[in-house]
Amino acid sequence: MSAALDSLLDLLDLEQIERDIFRGTSRSAVVPRVFGGQVAAQALVAAGRTVPADRAAHSLHAYFLRAGDPGAPIVYSVDRIRDGKSFTTRRVVAVQHGQPIFHLSASFQTYEEGLEHQADMPSSPDPETLPTAAEMLPRYADRFSDPGMVDRLIEARAAVDLRYVDAPPFGTVGEAREPRSQVWFRTNGKLADDPLLHVCMATYVSDMTLLDSVLLAHGRGGWAVGDVVGASLDHAMWFHRPFRADEWLLYDQESPSASGGRGLGQARIYTADGRLAITVIQEGVVRVPRGPAAG
Repeated sequence: MSAALDSLLDLLDLEQIERDIFRGTSRSAVVPRVFGGQVAAQALVAAGRTVPADRAAHSLHAYFLRAGDPGAPIVYSVDRIRDGKSFTTRRVVAVQHGQPIFHLSASFQTYEEGLEHQADMPSSPDPETLPTAAEMLPRYADRFSDPGMVDRLIEARAAVDLRYVDAPPFGTVGEAREPRSQVWFRTNGKLADDPLLHVCMATYVSDMTLLDSVLLAHGRGGWAVGDVVGASLDHAMWFHRPFRADEWLLYDQESPSASGGRGLGQARIYTADGRLAITVIQEGVVRVPRGPAAG
């Protein structure tokens, strides 16, 4: 296991301070706020720790309310909304400095047999043939005004082996492309067999690249380049079938719409053998800044 993955696992191992109250810390991010995927994953950890082990997470719906302060702890308060015969529902509020910064509702279900069908997995190259972040990012160093940006991006993704199928948005600045993006990802090391851990890790990664397709449609490079500003607004995930986050997963993303200073991303995550594991939808603020960066 990599040191970065070990650090991330420590981040997800929340401290329980009351029966349904947990506390977490943060790690440095590329932008000066708490990474949204971290808050979502920690909130799901908090919810999952109040649910019987035989009930797996099958959906979450979340809103990002305020930017998180990476220098302060985050307190997660869990409400036990419902414990039914098959389903369990939890609501989690993340609080910093006395104000809510994030709200999550999650549902868990006991396993049962049922009807089966799924969308086919799209074609994609073998992830082992694609460059790693450490190999790919230095190629685009000249796209960033901040000379330390490449190192910060590599550090932020060190716990996860994330590989772009095509050039990322900052690789084709000024060139509008089809609003679709694919990445393969897996953790940089083996994880324990706890299903909740794998779901939480996928939740963490799901916030990294989902709005890339919005940027591609307009030839924008992204937050690191500085030709857009933005943040996640809401995030929803449905977990359809078991998967392991330490094995290759294909994140197939697209954007059906952008308007009103917001962009929508939707995606499907497949296992390497073609099973549809997760569906993801996210809307975010995507604004063109005023001044030279917008040109």
